[in-house]
Amino acid sequence: MELKEVSVSKRHERRVSRLAEDFVIEMLHITKEFPGIKANDDITLQLRKGEVHALLGENGAGKSTLMSVLFGLYQPEQGKILKNGKEVAIRNPNDANALGIGMVHQHFKLVECFSVLDNIILGVEPNKMGFLQKAEARKKVMALSEKYGLRVDPDALISDISVGMQQRVEILKALYRNVELLILDEPTGVLTPQETTQFFDVLRNLKKEGYGIIIITHRMSEIMAISDKVTILRDGRQVADLVTADTNPEELSAYMIGRELNDDYHIEGSPKKDIMLELKNVSFEVSDEKAQKEIIRGINLKIDDNKFVVITGPNGGGKSTLAKLIVGIEKPTSGQILFNGEDITEKSITERVSVLLFSSRYDSKEFRCWI
Repeated sequence: MELKEVSVSKRHERRVSRLAEDFVIEMLHITKEFPGIKANDDITLQLRKGEVHALLGENGAGKSTLMSVLFGLYQPEQGKILKNGKEVAIRNPNDANALGIGMVHQHFKLVECFSVLDNIILGVEPNKMGFLQKAEARKKVMALSEKYGLRVDPDALISDISVGMQQRVEILKALYRNVELLILDEPTGVLTPQETTQFFDVLRNLKKEGYGIIIITHRMSEIMAISDKVTILRDGRQVADLVTADTNPEELSAYMIGRELNDDYHIEGSPKKDIMLELKNVSFEVSDEKAQKEIIRGINLKIDDNKFVVITGPNGGGKSTLAKLIVGIEKPTSGQILFNGEDITEKSITERVSVLLFSSRYDSKEFRCWI
């Protein structure tokens, strides 16, 4: 695949306007180095209250390192951090929490044998004359839970709840500590589509209340759906700072990898023209009532090049029959099966292999669509 090189150095015409008095957090000219590598090279990031700011970049671009600096896990070699216009020192996560900065890591930091409530208040347990005031803590947790749509069972063990629920616990941990700014590292990577939708609703509720939110991600669809601003890192450097409403997935991808992509390369969140495998109204029925075979009716399916597709469902739902129809073990009673636009409905298994419908090698140049 040939990619056209483009210049990204001149594409900062739509940079975010910067009025210092409006920012809750400013990271100015941050540089962080490790032996043999400059993870962050002169990066500036500024966040307002009530703003969702996406931090975009490929793996290794420096996103998590930059946020670890903000949360006090790393100390920068150069640069400074301002909170509400005043320079602050963040030596560790306790300093960050004291300044109203919370972080939900990609890998949760929960004690599995503890309850939800105990995890949320761990380290900041309310007490009176040395006695734990757990009822007071429970009341605050449940109020936060109800207010922001983060409903949890405070008595459930972490080991017994779903990953999506564990993420809610992590967010409640931060809110319980009265943070103003929430850092979320790849927050939807462990969520189902339904949980992701619910999670976005939570973010919108937090935004309405004036929280500043930074999301570390590489998913274009999420950026376009939830963020207000986007800062893009590449190889440790800041290459763009854009208003989300003024950009698109293609431009974001070009910034992220430093090249403009041609039509053969699919960008998440943008339409894809090439269909490799297509099923048009495919049905399979068995005339022999005693035959123990699955029946499927009216299946329509389009699979793009470079896609890994999972077909799932209960036993007897037709999964195996559909696979047999695609391979050629069975022939549909109606409908068409197309491969790269060619009708292969009546072709035998041998003929289908000859057009390389299937391959055991992921890096095969001929076949790039997996089921």
